[in-house]
Amino acid sequence: MENNTNKYDIHNALKALGIEDSNHGTSSDGLFFGSGELVSSYSPVDGSLIGKVSQTSAEDYEKVMTSAQEGFKAWRQWTAPQRGEVVRQFGEELRKLKEPLGKLVSYEMGKSYQEGLGEVQEMIDICDFAVGLSRQLYGLTMHSERPGHRMYEQWHPLGIVGIISAFNFPVAVWAWNTALAWICGDVCVWKGSEKTPLASVACQKIAVKVFEKNNVPSGVSCLVTGDYKVGELMTNDKRMPLISATGSIRMGKIVAQAVAKRLGKSLLELGGNNAIIITENADIKNTVIGAVFGAVGTCGQRCTSTRRLIIHENVYDKVKNALVEAYKQLKIGNPLDESNHVGPLIDKDAVANYNKALEKVKEEGGNIIVEGGVLSGEGYESGCYVKPAIAEAENHFTIVQEETFAPILYLLKYSGSVENAIHMQNNVVQGLSSAIMTNNLREAELFLSAQGSDCGIANVNIGTSGAEIGGAFGGEKETGGGRESGSDAWKIYMRRQTNTINYTTELPLAQGIKFNL
Repeated sequence: MENNTNKYDIHNALKALGIEDSNHGTSSDGLFFGSGELVSSYSPVDGSLIGKVSQTSAEDYEKVMTSAQEGFKAWRQWTAPQRGEVVRQFGEELRKLKEPLGKLVSYEMGKSYQEGLGEVQEMIDICDFAVGLSRQLYGLTMHSERPGHRMYEQWHPLGIVGIISAFNFPVAVWAWNTALAWICGDVCVWKGSEKTPLASVACQKIAVKVFEKNNVPSGVSCLVTGDYKVGELMTNDKRMPLISATGSIRMGKIVAQAVAKRLGKSLLELGGNNAIIITENADIKNTVIGAVFGAVGTCGQRCTSTRRLIIHENVYDKVKNALVEAYKQLKIGNPLDESNHVGPLIDKDAVANYNKALEKVKEEGGNIIVEGGVLSGEGYESGCYVKPAIAEAENHFTIVQEETFAPILYLLKYSGSVENAIHMQNNVVQGLSSAIMTNNLREAELFLSAQGSDCGIANVNIGTSGAEIGGAFGGEKETGGGRESGSDAWKIYMRRQTNTINYTTELPLAQGIKFNL
């Protein structure tokens, strides 16, 4: 697809999303406050400038927080089903704008158009989940040890939820958080990635449109823009009882310390070093499909991307040869062209990290069996397109222990029982997603048991990526321990309160203590 077609398609997409001018800053319609330096958004697809967004200054930030505080006072008084109706309408608006928003996500971030559409679908799905949840914010009743007393617990809105999201899922992760937080009666202040600011602006515009139609108080959905300095304002702000942050382990440690210092709560979704264990009982065909998609999807820039394959020695060569053949069929190019499998990395810094990782694996004694490299020439003018690479390595290599946000897959060999493979898988600091490929029930059940995978996500006969919103999403160890999306993840956005009611004419005291008054 030629650049002029890109620009034509994206112009139409921006127009459909209400972003017709190129610069976005302070707005009178409740969009967001930003009067600072302009941040330019360049597409990794062709290097073109998409638009510019004003950064949020410290003064702007205070205006946002004042708006959010006032908005919370009113929003928490709406009933949960009323809030659910607003979220339902937000989901319906996303359905109408799925194509242009998906196209913008694809063009600004670099993931395939189908993945861009899939990300918007995740937003729609979490809205559907949240609408049902709006009538299911259940507490518990307990029997009191004191006669004539009743005990129960209930959940109340937490307040202002700060959301810091990353470039690789520029809109879905925000929706995972904000749809649930809104249902719970919270208001949200969102700092989207400075690498994908227009996607954030588009989402905020959609929310504002729906909220204004329903007379939702101003400040329920706020957007701030900028780099880590804006994030620091949020993490150090006592007015935000919860910070939900997605990003690197390094970033997460900084956020966790800042929030803990003020005794706030943090929900962290950090790095992954995800492995698929391939036993001698695996279905090789399905294994290769899952491994290839997990390794090259989103150009290896998912937190759940497959980084390591831990392969039994009896099937190692068979799997290796099948992967090499599969990689020969990969098409790399413009992600808006649906015939391509792999798009670009987000920027040239990511390309530099990719190159460093390939050099490092060679230095440590690894053997690269599918060569990488940066692509150039027609269609690759942005300088962000790279070849997915495969390297034979050892689990203890420094580079294998790290997460490289790029399409590099490490092949590791194991012998003996599946316990040996599980040990290798768990022997990294990250603990997000994991998978085992086997037709042996005992191996599968062991993998899912307490002595099996130590990750927050453990799959059998599917890859490491592609989590559904119905289940809680998150990981252990240095992945942060947070949970977003489905199951009972909503509880992090609320505060629990235990209530005891005495409906007698007496007041019994604890431990039988009596006052003769």
